Amino acid sequence: MSSSHFQRPQLEPMKCSKSSAPPALQGVKVLDFTRLIAGPYGTMLLADLGAEVVKVEHPVTGDDSRGLRPPALAGESSCYVWANRNKRSLALDLRHVEGRAIARALAQEVDIVVENFSTGVMEKLGLDYETLSAANSRLIYCSVSAFGRHGPFAHRPGYDPVVQAESGFLSLNGFPDGDPVRAGSSVIDISTGMMTCNALLAALMARERHGIGQRVEVTMFDDAIAMTGQYGMNYLMTGEDQMRPGNGSNTAEPVGLFPTVNGPLYVTCANDRNYQKLVLEVLDQPALATDERFGTNAARMANREALHELLREAFLQGDREDWLERGHAAGVPIGLVRTIKEAFDSKEMHERELLSQIPHPTAGSVPNIAPPFHFEKTPVVSPVASPLLGQHTDEILMQYLGYDEARLFELRALGTFGAVS
Repeated sequence: MSSSHFQRPQLEPMKCSKSSAPPALQGVKVLDFTRLIAGPYGTMLLADLGAEVVKVEHPVTGDDSRGLRPPALAGESSCYVWANRNKRSLALDLRHVEGRAIARALAQEVDIVVENFSTGVMEKLGLDYETLSAANSRLIYCSVSAFGRHGPFAHRPGYDPVVQAESGFLSLNGFPDGDPVRAGSSVIDISTGMMTCNALLAALMARERHGIGQRVEVTMFDDAIAMTGQYGMNYLMTGEDQMRPGNGSNTAEPVGLFPTVNGPLYVTCANDRNYQKLVLEVLDQPALATDERFGTNAARMANREALHELLREAFLQGDREDWLERGHAAGVPIGLVRTIKEAFDSKEMHERELLSQIPHPTAGSVPNIAPPFHFEKTPVVSPVASPLLGQHTDEILMQYLGYDEARLFELRALGTFGAVS
């Protein structure tokens, strides 16, 4: 479907940090060999915290996420723009002997190397942990993979939906009488990126305290198992497989989506106190507060169908904005069921200042979604748009390795930065 009739949201220009304090990771250098989502999202979080991230890309195709279109702005895909803020791009042909030599030289100048190639690729390139750490003993080397770097599954490829399926995560989504449904967002990729950032921050702390570099490994499967949350623990405690809860819950009531005269609301009452507030202060249904079928969470779980029918009847008597206002006043966890457009156009989004537009060398400007953390004394860096392919090749090699124009010309003529036209 063509999107030509849609209008791009008008966003405010970015607000630069007013603080003169250095960001938390100022001075930390990262050599980033990752592509697609899990690895790049993790290294972007490091960049947001002030790390200097050099993104190594294939000279022709670049990061695979550049090709995930539509949509795109000036040839830059939304996926790539979203996950590569605050980095610099170095175009380098690692199949070329000079390209590999440059990568090894750069690894001696950085604190962290991150890669998510297929298992065995970095060894073939001579860019494995053993090789690089021999020349840089303080190096922190992180591998992000689907099923780990060792054992019978090490060579299996893995993408977010496949890992959702194999970990059991996918089985938790959808309704009990239907097929399991994948999470729409690449939630395992994103959470793996977060875990990657967490692990690298811990490794930096360990090096600070103990003076050691080390190998770090983060796998999507392990992360997906963690993301099954209490449902994994439920199985371990009972031996019983878990039923898909749909829009409800397997552990608390009332939880779910309730229609009103002009759209649905989502309600989560995880304790008796919230339930009492819901039926007394929001819905004005005192009979539901004293009905013994609903007096405790266990009772509500046992009588959930009857409870939901009564709550649906009550909510259908009013407007969702009115219910929402009453719910917020009472302190009941209740919210609108929004589309992405509605969420991104919401008052909450504006109040949180999560959206802006930032300059881009070919698109003029691109949208930016702020990182989900704030610091009082070590601010996140002001956002810089995801780089064009190879945009910073010369300046990186000049800065890190001291190359001059003659050396860069020689390497370019050899095809180190891509085929010579």
